[in-house]
Amino acid sequence: MRVVIVTESFPPDVNGVAHCALQTARHLVDRGHAPLVVAPATAAGNGPDALAPCPVVRIPSLPLPGYPQVRVALPSRRVAAAITEHRADLVHLASPFVLGVRGMAAATRLGIPAVAVYQTDLAGYARTYVHAGEATAWRRIRSVHAAADRTLAPSSAAQRDLEAHGVPRVRLWPRGVDTVRFRPEHRDDALRRELAPNGELIVGYVGRLAPEKQVELLAGVCGLDGVRVVVVGDGPSQTSLTGALPGAVFLGRRTGDELARIFASLDVFAHTGPFETFCQTVQEAMASGVPVVAPAAGGPLDLVAHGRTGLLVPPRDEDAVRDAVAALAADPALRAAYGAEARRTVEGRTWAAVGDQLIGHYADVLTGRTAVAA
Repeated sequence: MRVVIVTESFPPDVNGVAHCALQTARHLVDRGHAPLVVAPATAAGNGPDALAPCPVVRIPSLPLPGYPQVRVALPSRRVAAAITEHRADLVHLASPFVLGVRGMAAATRLGIPAVAVYQTDLAGYARTYVHAGEATAWRRIRSVHAAADRTLAPSSAAQRDLEAHGVPRVRLWPRGVDTVRFRPEHRDDALRRELAPNGELIVGYVGRLAPEKQVELLAGVCGLDGVRVVVVGDGPSQTSLTGALPGAVFLGRRTGDELARIFASLDVFAHTGPFETFCQTVQEAMASGVPVVAPAAGGPLDLVAHGRTGLLVPPRDEDAVRDAVAALAADPALRAAYGAEARRTVEGRTWAAVGDQLIGHYADVLTGRTAVAA
């Protein structure tokens, strides 16, 4: 199968869309298929894509105003040209909004089936950043996804949102997790002494430091006795968060085995953002054997079993986050039980397993097109 993956983000970007697109390309290659990636150019230009398992076509891009870590592709005929030259059987649209819209238009003109993967709560971002535009964002989402042969939602909450806003042909497709890289055995006592020299309980957040993540809700946790907050990631909110989270340790962006070591060395993982369509970092914490505190909204509803692998709290409630962490801090046996169950829960959610599910969705779409043509 020849697949063109049109993605709004790709490594070296560090985010859920980029990571999922990379894992999808890897799995397609592993299964003998022929993917091509179309993605925005990086800030460094069209350099070699060392991590990519397949060819990558980079489209000229500009940084998003106020958030330079995010690049937005410029209009270009190279998208349609890449799809044509690759002789694509199917177009995979990863979180389509700008570049993906062009990919969808090209697929429609060329008569090539398309699968659109919903990954970003753009309507929620509109509420956060401009305090308006939610309806406009949903109109754009509905327009591009309605044109696709199938839309894949990462969680049941995202599927309900899409269907409620009139998006047709929605199916569930979750995300995988690297259960070899992220595992409890990577817990590092030397790192723990470095982060918490007085033996504090370590509560970690991993992710973008941006307004929609609401990391400032960890302020109450910073005030707990015997607790050290560790923040991993970067983004436009970093400067304000250093003042909002007194005593927290900011490690910046970390990846790969180093990130896995940090995850496994936490006592509790706390996620605060209410707009997650999935929340990969929650799943990585669970694979690392760490209990999770997360908002009872979006993707975490599918991932965290309240009272079994962690605690779900009301969204945007600083006191609830603090109280949940305090309850876990006071009960080491409960933390251990939640962490062990979290690891057991995700052991079957490998990228290979969910990648095969994705190929099954591709096959269904192609079969459906063939049946219509006949």
